[in-house]
Amino acid sequence: MPKFKFPDVDTLKSRMSELKQAAQKDKKPEEEAIPSTSIKCPSCENVFDKKELGMLKICPKCARYFRLNSKERIRLVADEGSFEELDSTLNAKNPLNFPDYEEKIAKMQEKTGLKDAVVTGVCTIGGEKAVLGVMDSGFMMASMGSVVGEKLTRAFEYATENKLPIIIFACSGGARMQEGIVSLMQMAKVSAAAAKHSKAGLLYITVLTDPTTGGVTASFAMLGDIIVSEPKALIGFAGRRVVEGTIKQKLPDEFQTAEFQLEHGFVDIIVTREEMPIKLRDILRIHSGRKDGAR
Repeated sequence: MPKFKFPDVDTLKSRMSELKQAAQKDKKPEEEAIPSTSIKCPSCENVFDKKELGMLKICPKCARYFRLNSKERIRLVADEGSFEELDSTLNAKNPLNFPDYEEKIAKMQEKTGLKDAVVTGVCTIGGEKAVLGVMDSGFMMASMGSVVGEKLTRAFEYATENKLPIIIFACSGGARMQEGIVSLMQMAKVSAAAAKHSKAGLLYITVLTDPTTGGVTASFAMLGDIIVSEPKALIGFAGRRVVEGTIKQKLPDEFQTAEFQLEHGFVDIIVTREEMPIKLRDILRIHSGRKDGAR
C-alpha cells in the first residue's frame, strides 16, 4: 500500500483559495443583489426592508419569528421605564485557560453591549411586579457559562428573598464549551435556587424561545410551574441527527418544535409575541389572587 503524504501548507492554502472562488461563483444573483438595509426570510425567501419586521420582528409574508435580543425582549414585555437591572457588572473568567476565550468574550461584549448572555432585573408587567431574566442568543448563542449561571441563581435568590414571582426567557445552545465542568455545574446551581424559590410557594414561569437546547433545557428551562413557548420554537436536548443516530429511526418533521412539545406535555401553552405581555400579566394577577384592576 502506498504511503500517504499529507499536503504541505502552501498546497492547502491554494486549495482553500480555489474553494472560496468556486463558492463565490456559485452565489445566486439575488443573494448578491440584497442591499444592506434589506433582509431575506430563511423560510419564505421573501426579501424586504428590515424596518418591515417591526418591533416584534416577524416576517410580513410568512409570519416567521426572527430572534429578539435581550433589550428588545425586555422592551416588549416590561412596563415602560420599569426595568431595573441586577448584577450588571459580573464578568466571565477563563477557568480552563481556554485559548483565546478572553478575546472572544471581549469581542462579544463590544458587539452586543452586554457583559454576558443573560440580563436579569426587576420590573412590572401590567403593573404586576416580577423578577425577569432574559437570555440573549447574540452573545455566544446564549451558551450557559459561570456568569449566566450566577446571574440566574442570584435572580432566583432575590425573588425568594423579596417574595416575588420570576420569569425566565430561555434561549440557548447549551452549556459553554470553553468553561467545561464549570459550565455544567451551573445546571445544578440554578436548579437548586429554583427549588428554594418553589419551596417558598412562589411562582416561576419559563418562556421557551428559539432555540432552547442542551443543558439549559435539561435544567432550569423545564422546571417552571408554567412553561410557555413561542410558536415554532426549537426545544430539545440533543440535536435531531444525534437522536436519529442513537435510536436508528427517522423522526417526524415537527420533532422538537414547540407544537410537538405541547402535544406531548412538555409545554403548557404556546403564546404569540403580540399576546405575551398580556398573557404574562394575567398569569401574574391570577397567582397573586388579585382581580383585574385591583392593586
